[in-house]
Amino acid sequence: MYERAEARIDVGALRHNCRVLRGLIGPGVELSPVLKADGYGHGVAHCAEAAISAGSDRIAVATAREALQIRAVDADVPILVLGALTPGEVEVAVTARADVSIWDPDFIQAIENQAEAAGRVVGVHVKYDTGMGRLGNLDPDVVVAMTRSIAASPHLSLEAVWTHFATADEPNRDFMDLQRRRLTELARRVRSEFPGIKVHAANSAALICDPASHFDLVRPGVAIYGMDPFGRDPADHNLRPVFSFHSYVATVKRFEPGMSAGYGRTWTAGEPTTVVTVPVGYGDGLRRSLSNRGEVLIGGRRHPIAGTVSMDNITVDVGDARPVIGDEVTLLGSQGEESILAERMAADLKTINYEITCGISPRVPRVMVGETA
Repeated sequence: MYERAEARIDVGALRHNCRVLRGLIGPGVELSPVLKADGYGHGVAHCAEAAISAGSDRIAVATAREALQIRAVDADVPILVLGALTPGEVEVAVTARADVSIWDPDFIQAIENQAEAAGRVVGVHVKYDTGMGRLGNLDPDVVVAMTRSIAASPHLSLEAVWTHFATADEPNRDFMDLQRRRLTELARRVRSEFPGIKVHAANSAALICDPASHFDLVRPGVAIYGMDPFGRDPADHNLRPVFSFHSYVATVKRFEPGMSAGYGRTWTAGEPTTVVTVPVGYGDGLRRSLSNRGEVLIGGRRHPIAGTVSMDNITVDVGDARPVIGDEVTLLGSQGEESILAERMAADLKTINYEITCGISPRVPRVMVGETA
């Protein structure tokens, strides 16, 4: 290890996860991994290469600039921008030759203008708000009217109608079923006029739990990174974690009862023990809320974070273990038979697993491993 901390990105595991998810969908269903937010914190370029090499049909992102990042990796892969765009961002998306999402009838002209100026035909996916309550149009009649306007334009190509599930990762499926029925009814109406139009809705959770939601295209995000959309063990779905986070033992000190470690003296030794310092902290994305509650792996054993997580360092109570300076410390990932999953850290923090990987800061280098897996 040449860095004080590093994130290892197992692109072989990412390819494996894409193939597992491909195996859950029908042969006519497109696989469109979501690589927004720098590939959920994993590093978008290498993740895009791995996802495309695993047979993904298109890549979905949230922003126009993310579309440009994908286009720099692959000149031909279809790209879909899922999020809201300003008129200026439409120009960026058109430059990236990406499909765009739309739900406001007044915005059709802005896309049409940029498409005409670029001499391109831009693919459009019309978003129907079936219950998420964020982006999308709530009125199915307006959505149908928009599909007609887009289809009539020589500069636009009507590609799809779509929605996003609000509760696919929850045990009660009633609201998800309602959203799916709403989209199905809309699709029936639109396909009566435009038989070739695609329909899509499924995120990772829906892809895994509800085959009826697959329609023509699925958009897995968290699952391609080997994290469980239901917050449990990804191995339950044959998914392999892609992200691991490592540092090293920088100091080893013997503590006597009453000695303290870290800001505020929030932890004191109750008995003789050994405490090590690990040069990683909230400046690297290891959340301060893990103070006196998180764990790390050293020598294949779990040890508790002792004291306050600071910007650049943590202290760890290793008890009777005998680590030496330079020993690897795993904050996320596996050592021997032990593992710390993003799901476990998320549970400790009362959040979700993909906030964990998105939160690891850019000062932690991403190192690609598993290239040939």
